Amino acid sequence: MIGTSVPRLEDLPLVLGQGLFAADVNFPSQLHMRVVRSPVAHGRIVSVDVAKALASPGVFAVWTIGDIADLPPIDFRDDRVEPLIPYRQPLLAREQVRYVGEPVAVVFAEDAYAAEDAAEQVTIEIESATAVVAADSNHAIEPMIIEKAYGDIEGAFAAAHAVVSLDLSIGRHSGVPLETRGAIARHDIDRDILELHGAAKVPHRNREQIAKILGRPLSSVHLFEGHVGGGFGVRGELYPEDVLVCAAALRFARPAKWIEDRYEHFVATNHSRQQRHMIRAAVDAEGRILGLDDEFFHDQGAYVRTHGARVVDLTAGMLPGPYRMPNYRARGRYRLTNKTPAATYRSPGRYESTFVRERLIDAIANKLAIDPIDVRRRNLIDKSEMPFCRPLHTLGDEVVLDSGDYADLLDKTLARLDWSSLQSQLAERRRKGEFVGAGLAMFVEKSGLGPRDGVKISVAPSGAVEVVTGGASLGQGFETVMAQICAETLGVDYACIRVVHGQTNRIEQGIGAHATRATVMTGSATQVAALKVRTRALETAAQLLQTPTDQLTIVDGRVSRLAARAGHAGTGPSLTLAEIATRLSGEGGLRAEGWFVTEHMTYPYGVHVAVVNVDRGTGGARVERYLIGYDVGRAVNPMLVDGQLVGGLAQGLGGALFEEFTYNEDGTPLATTFADYLMPTAHEIPHVDVLLTQDAPSPRNPLGLKGAGEGGVNAAGAAIAAAIDNAIGQPGAVTRLPVTPARLHALIKARR
Repeated sequence: MIGTSVPRLEDLPLVLGQGLFAADVNFPSQLHMRVVRSPVAHGRIVSVDVAKALASPGVFAVWTIGDIADLPPIDFRDDRVEPLIPYRQPLLAREQVRYVGEPVAVVFAEDAYAAEDAAEQVTIEIESATAVVAADSNHAIEPMIIEKAYGDIEGAFAAAHAVVSLDLSIGRHSGVPLETRGAIARHDIDRDILELHGAAKVPHRNREQIAKILGRPLSSVHLFEGHVGGGFGVRGELYPEDVLVCAAALRFARPAKWIEDRYEHFVATNHSRQQRHMIRAAVDAEGRILGLDDEFFHDQGAYVRTHGARVVDLTAGMLPGPYRMPNYRARGRYRLTNKTPAATYRSPGRYESTFVRERLIDAIANKLAIDPIDVRRRNLIDKSEMPFCRPLHTLGDEVVLDSGDYADLLDKTLARLDWSSLQSQLAERRRKGEFVGAGLAMFVEKSGLGPRDGVKISVAPSGAVEVVTGGASLGQGFETVMAQICAETLGVDYACIRVVHGQTNRIEQGIGAHATRATVMTGSATQVAALKVRTRALETAAQLLQTPTDQLTIVDGRVSRLAARAGHAGTGPSLTLAEIATRLSGEGGLRAEGWFVTEHMTYPYGVHVAVVNVDRGTGGARVERYLIGYDVGRAVNPMLVDGQLVGGLAQGLGGALFEEFTYNEDGTPLATTFADYLMPTAHEIPHVDVLLTQDAPSPRNPLGLKGAGEGGVNAAGAAIAAAIDNAIGQPGAVTRLPVTPARLHALIKARR
């Protein structure tokens, strides 16, 4: 089963229209919540008048900060970072507002329409203050600087044959899932259980925080995940709205429901990416990097949310990528501005750092008149050096690249494209007047962040197999992958396995689905638990069949003697797992709990190549062809890995050419509808060729697994930027993402 592209188990209810999304969840007597948001980016709250709203038809209650003054701000999820504590977000604005869209009041009414009408009756008087909209401004608040360094950086630059410096920027964009956020809470008074429906990505982690904020025992709070219309990092947050509906359900003794509209999503859900880098490299005469020095400004927005400084940490920790960096320094300036708060978005810190690093590699090649691919080859870490320990930490984990043959994947990618022939074809097209070019970028991802995950597996007397996990499903095929791992290990049909996820009442601990963890961590725990169930089944069968366990096997859910041919059941007496489970029903049943523990992450890697055609008249860039070369260690379901990579590329392309949250000088957001925030459609996405390799299984888990969720995003901006440079004949022209038609037209005009 492992390594086979079997059909997904998740699809049937979705294609039949039987999905259960947050908006589909309803309870009797529920109240509907509407959030009243700040219309200005920065200012002191003079007053909030709710009298008219309270008098509106159908209104049950209206809250401002005074009504929930006993509830603390939302805290960090992991390490407590002292300098950031003053900038945590309160559930409702206290004395001032700090971004357009900040919650100031909430209205509860008998239906959603009454709540929305009443919300418009809330009057907020704000004494406006100057807004800060640039993180590199002297007026931006800087609560901390994250620095990661090793070696002698000054000595490296003193000894350099040449120094290459760039000023690069990544625009502000984020995950914009088809389904907006939703939260529905109810309090079961008889059991004193608070339920929150609509949870996604990290139900167990958010459960812990909600219990802490509301002062409730952890056992009295349960979160439930239904179907989710896209996660992409932004759903991994705990937002004010999640806590507010829970507080309302407790205080009103009635369920409370909130569904985000699209405008709210644009101004309230996490933004990400926006950084400016001043980076320089010291190189020798052959283009080998002697030292890399980077100072960057990270635009965090108005508040620090649960992820704290994670994106800055990842940017600085993962910037070296697949290359040797004997001397290194990165200083991330963590800055606050009057914009929507920012946090993680698919491949956080790596999309940014890969763009910056690969632009620098191309600039080195241009300065020294060396082929860009040769510069990469000369700096790549060799397979003989694996595992490669870099004196850096990120996410609290020492960066030890576990396995890889970066040069081999580069060779296979170039061969797949017939690189020399492609270059000749593009050169001929340029001679005929087309603006067309190819760009390449390499990267290292991280996956399988520990430290532990657990799974429970049971076989019922009916023979049904249930896998209960603390994982979560966001459409990535989670159920299918866990079923495949369990099926191969236990010896049953994957289609007969029920995978439970996102239900905190079924399992006490869980990591959810984030940081490309699920396949590595939950998958490995699934294998451990399945092995225990298999062992118990074989030991029981050995007694009943009077046969040593090493002479028994399990095929299609039946224990029998080994056959001469591997993987097949032998002849003679046999027992089904259902019969064994029935026999053990009075002895704890046929079940087991398995845990997987790891000290280090795994590091998949890849190569992106883009072929881009530029319209010289409009500045529009069209990606004609795209190839993703990716080594996943070992693929449980190659079809799902392909899907992850292609889907990720769509988002990476969006950030490279289309998507950007822009603001005017007073902090007013200018992209609050899909007319202003442009996303790629199916028309803009090219056919994507995926070269999936499994040459470097990870030594850090028994199955050799690495993650795939972020590999399609990581290098998209870098590869497309390089292709545009090549197309317009201006090495180093692209220094800012996204490369909008207006910006690209200006580059073409300057060339003329």
